[in-house]
Amino acid sequence: MDVVGLQDVGLVNQEIHALWKDADNFTHRVVGIAVTARYVPTNKREPRMDDKTIGQWYNTLTSEAFMDVLAPGSMLVIDAMEDGESRSIGSSNIQTWQKRGMVGLVTSGGLADTDEIIHQKIPVYFRRLARGIRPGRNELESVNRPVTVGGVLVRPGDVVMADGDGVVVVPRERAEDVANAALPFLDNIGRERYIKETGKNPWKK
Repeated sequence: MDVVGLQDVGLVNQEIHALWKDADNFTHRVVGIAVTARYVPTNKREPRMDDKTIGQWYNTLTSEAFMDVLAPGSMLVIDAMEDGESRSIGSSNIQTWQKRGMVGLVTSGGLADTDEIIHQKIPVYFRRLARGIRPGRNELESVNRPVTVGGVLVRPGDVVMADGDGVVVVPRERAEDVANAALPFLDNIGRERYIKETGKNPWKK
């Protein structure tokens, strides 16, 4: 990003961090194309949250309509910074999103069922834990519109990269430039790994 003149652009606040890390195979590292959603606090209340009411909320006000646009290689980015104690993500729905092609998830909102998500090894980068269900707490405001996560603008189609150091968002119109600038660094890493593992250096003159 620095090479192409995007210094400090796309650096998501480090409050948003990896739920788990794999120091052996680095399976927590993930790259995908942004699909965005935004949840906001609701101003509606119900006299009683019975099963019927909860179901109505999930089907209407606080739905997961973004599932319709998830595709293989998608990185789901959820802006839910101000939705308080709402657990927008749990082990059941995140597995469903993964089956739609989601490779990882970044959220500024709440997360629950962490034990199961870690066991499932789904790459997740999040801001806080939360315990309350979405019905009666938040509403889905938009899908595939620009959102802000960790102080960074994320638009549908942007490239989102995440590892143990945090999350970076590459503007889609500069993605090819950034990829080309990164290749020499990756080549050097690959060479160093080859030399270390084989004891040979075919690049030495």
